[in-house]
Amino acid sequence: MDIIKALEWRYASKKMSGQPVPQEKIDVILKSIQLAPTSMGLQPFTILVITDPEIKKQIQPIAYGQTQVVDCSHLIVFAAWSDISAEQVDEYIAHAAKTRNMPVEGLADFKAGLMRTITNNTTEQNFAWASRQTYIALGFAMAAAATEEVDSTPMEGFKPAELDQLLGLNEKGLRSVTMLAVGYRDEANDWLVKLPKVRREADKFFIMQ
Repeated sequence: MDIIKALEWRYASKKMSGQPVPQEKIDVILKSIQLAPTSMGLQPFTILVITDPEIKKQIQPIAYGQTQVVDCSHLIVFAAWSDISAEQVDEYIAHAAKTRNMPVEGLADFKAGLMRTITNNTTEQNFAWASRQTYIALGFAMAAAATEEVDSTPMEGFKPAELDQLLGLNEKGLRSVTMLAVGYRDEANDWLVKLPKVRREADKFFIMQ
């Protein structure tokens, strides 16, 4: 599907049908998340893909009862690193050197710049920075879902601390930031499905200089 047509087709589904999404379409969405750019390429977050109906039922009250949580095919949780450690940077640099078939020493200046950024920030600043990176990946996921004609609903309406506890994220050095419910729209019961998309007019939205 043409990207503009796909984005015009998509909307934040308010009611999903429970129909499972084929794995090949999920693979495209997850690959788009993996390929999304992040600052310095660090990818300071981890993705949880939840399909277990019991876990989704436990998440629903944490998400203020939103039905998409249980009616979606896959619930994708974007969890940012709680902080960024020297060990994580070392692992990233080693992986980059291996991937590009170059000596680790060749990335010394890049590593030093990355470490300066991290060490000059507080833990909360590093988490805030990591959290912003998740939204880039979230956008890629929604666009990819639309091109596959799969519905998706981004969600910030949940209690992060409770979700972190339920999923054991604190022990993994993670904190939940946002979620994406992926599935198929329930056209008969979704009040939003037939309404036109509301966006600001282009001449008021863009400033050309």
